[in-house]
Amino acid sequence: MASEEEESRTVLGLLNGLAKREYFGKDEFTDEFLKEELMASATEEEFSALLSKCKSLLKNIVSGNMDVNQLEAFLTSQTKKKGGINGAQAAAFSKFWRSNKAKIHDSIVAKSMWGNGLRSMSWRIDIKSQGRHIDQINTPTAIVELQLAENNSDKEAEVVRFEMDEEKLAKITQDLDIMEAQIAAHCH
Repeated sequence: MASEEEESRTVLGLLNGLAKREYFGKDEFTDEFLKEELMASATEEEFSALLSKCKSLLKNIVSGNMDVNQLEAFLTSQTKKKGGINGAQAAAFSKFWRSNKAKIHDSIVAKSMWGNGLRSMSWRIDIKSQGRHIDQINTPTAIVELQLAENNSDKEAEVVRFEMDEEKLAKITQDLDIMEAQIAAHCH
């Protein structure tokens, strides 16, 4: 049996490989590659059992987006469970999740978004001073420029420009306040 430190390193390497394949799209981290690199001397059954256990636990941790306390409680329950993980494996899961939680979360969020996203927004206020049929107007207008681009794409952003008078700006501000209240109601 490998020492606890070696076992912890092996599980950590396996978790990193699984994360790269499952969440970051690096298909070169196949099961065969991981076995060859991390557990070359192990039997196929030993490797498959560990791989299956790591996949299952990692999926639970990721889907729960566990914080540190939840992770510790989950890993403790897994160490006490028959056929669960040992202390070295739990330490590897803990170390892995602490350093990769944010990256995995961001990857999942990016994959779950569809359509265009707002890359940037700029605006300015101008005073309309003259019209075609009117000599003096002196009304403020907001000129807005939005840069929209497909999520997960390096394509050039589409630029949308438009003008709003004071009334339209007030309506948009009111609508944004309503949306903010709805989001806050669902997040707290």
